Amino acid sequence: MNIDEQTRFTLLLKQYLNELTLQGKQPKTIEMYSRALRKVGDYFDCCPDHLTTDQLKAYFLDMATNFSWSSVKVARNAIQFFYKHVLNRPWSWVNIVKPPKVQPLQDVLTVGEMEMLINQTRELRYQVYFLTTYSLGLRLSESLNLTIADIDRHLMRVHVRRGKGNKDRFVPLPLFTYNALRRYWSSHRHPTLIFPGAKASYKVGVADIVMDRGGIQKTIKIVAKECGISKNVHIHTLRHSFATNLLENGVNLRTIQTILGHVNADTTAKYTRLTKEVQQNSSLMINALVDQFTINWADK
Repeated sequence: MNIDEQTRFTLLLKQYLNELTLQGKQPKTIEMYSRALRKVGDYFDCCPDHLTTDQLKAYFLDMATNFSWSSVKVARNAIQFFYKHVLNRPWSWVNIVKPPKVQPLQDVLTVGEMEMLINQTRELRYQVYFLTTYSLGLRLSESLNLTIADIDRHLMRVHVRRGKGNKDRFVPLPLFTYNALRRYWSSHRHPTLIFPGAKASYKVGVADIVMDRGGIQKTIKIVAKECGISKNVHIHTLRHSFATNLLENGVNLRTIQTILGHVNADTTAKYTRLTKEVQQNSSLMINALVDQFTINWADK
């Protein structure tokens, strides 16, 4: 870009970031959208405020050929937001990108495989993290960001804060998991975090650093391979497995939907194998499920 183009793009990008913030977009979404918009500018080597329909079609065709459909969708949404909220122009080309609807069946672990995976894990922090994520039905970031204040030992529940869609929820806390969390916390005694990172500060008021996400994902894949589990195992597999295992044990779908924090029951049903729905006490059922584990805890 020449100097004038770059100056105009810098001003528009700043306005773009402001609009994304005012629309209540999450930091991760803001980062993805702004990166996608910068890529468009780099692709055409100009400020993307005067691109033609043909140019956009060519850009999306190139993306569809060389990138995943999820990347195409992010780029489309980013540019659409730019046109509607920054340039104040009607978006006439929404339908030029139609990612194929793919609904693959998710791999799930049996209770026995889950127990084997935790026992094969050699570090206590990962053992407890895997158990917590599974037995509370959490997403990776939800379990990573748990704090001491989120654990209610009197009501035996966990307060999950700012989950997907920036929503809070309460989930039942199995006694087995509570005891595991106490065991792990006593090994580091961080004043705030349950799962502090290696460089986390122990000073009150200092920004907290949680365990490394990449290290967690890498570890679970290594352990699954060592266990001889050929399924595609990642952290989100634990959440899928928890929901499926509960269904198989008779917990009704509506209760599982609430625990997982899904707005739509269809979302819950899509990745769980449906069984006959029977009204059960969810806390008792979850405790019964997790109590089946026999874990050999690592020293540290």
